[in-house]
Amino acid sequence: MFATSNVEHLNASNAAMHAVAAHGYTGPERRTTPRRDWLAAVLDELDYGLLLVTEAGHVTQANHVAQGELDSEHPLQMLGRELRARHAHDVVPLHTALQNAAHRGLRKLLTLGDNTQRVSVSIVPLGIDHSRSEASTLLILGKRQMCESLSVQGYARSHSLTPAETRVLTALCQGVPPAEVAAQLGVGIATVRSQIGSIRQKTGADSIRSLVRQVAVLPPLMGVLRHAMAA
Repeated sequence: MFATSNVEHLNASNAAMHAVAAHGYTGPERRTTPRRDWLAAVLDELDYGLLLVTEAGHVTQANHVAQGELDSEHPLQMLGRELRARHAHDVVPLHTALQNAAHRGLRKLLTLGDNTQRVSVSIVPLGIDHSRSEASTLLILGKRQMCESLSVQGYARSHSLTPAETRVLTALCQGVPPAEVAAQLGVGIATVRSQIGSIRQKTGADSIRSLVRQVAVLPPLMGVLRHAMAA
């Protein structure tokens, strides 16, 4: 009898824990921070564009990076809350990928756009969203440049780079060779080489490739840097 009672108590506790996980605990100490708010905050900290969409392409969540990425040049566009392909040749592949994710649980790596602006998009099925009774799919937008501007700015600040050194670092992270950096900034190549040497000394990088790699593998800093830049 005692064992049976314990089992029933454990089962009830497990059921309660699953209910909390599924619906979010709304006790007094948490009522000021709804689950959707902190989920949105987590997504905004990531430096990849993330979109939660239905099989019909209705966007239920878009993080800060995604909202910035979907500009006039991106092969995807948002019309209101609807996600659409900008080019006619991408309409069917996008629709098919969303349908397959929703109904067959299939992942897909799409390449969208034309020769001037090609972007990879990862399609990840998430299963049924019980709050909406329909399938949700995560779209992860590929980056259009190796190092994000905010990440470069944060890295520069953390290593006390000068504004001129930061401009050189930004160009290097975009794949611009030193000679072209000098031309873009209107300075001599010797000046740029001197600045690169100073950057390497401050950061401990033994080459330009190593320097760029340090920036490329930074953890997400988006929220912190947005607040710092806005201040």
